[in-house]
Amino acid sequence: MDDKADHDSGPYLLDDQVGYILRLASQRHAAIFQAHAVEGLTATQFAALVRLSEHGKCSQNRLGRLAAMDVATIKGVVDRLRQKGFTLTEPDPDDKRRTLISLSPEGEALVARMKEVGARITEETLAPLSPAEQRNLIRLLQKIS
Repeated sequence: MDDKADHDSGPYLLDDQVGYILRLASQRHAAIFQAHAVEGLTATQFAALVRLSEHGKCSQNRLGRLAAMDVATIKGVVDRLRQKGFTLTEPDPDDKRRTLISLSPEGEALVARMKEVGARITEETLAPLSPAEQRNLIRLLQKIS
């Protein structure tokens, strides 16, 4: 029997549905993230800071695209990070309507700590899996993302 036949037979069971399983895994990961959160950062703030570290100074719209956030979400994230002193803003010299965002010295120091914590969060999230299963899960999630 092929994989398609396996999915087509039998009753609809919520416990077997990809969306439900992904939500449960996401909730577990979110709880692990919150248990290790640095400076009270949210997952979206964490992602924005890491993307700034990776890509350097950029516009708010670009940062939103890099961190997979919509315009309204990234605006709130950037505002809160600036209020916490982790980012700096300046006018774009090439387009005065645009603001560029960069890490402050405090933000740079925080990102260094965050990357270590992020690795521990990933380890804990993936702990029930063997190393080969961990690699396969990451590969498969990237494929459907």
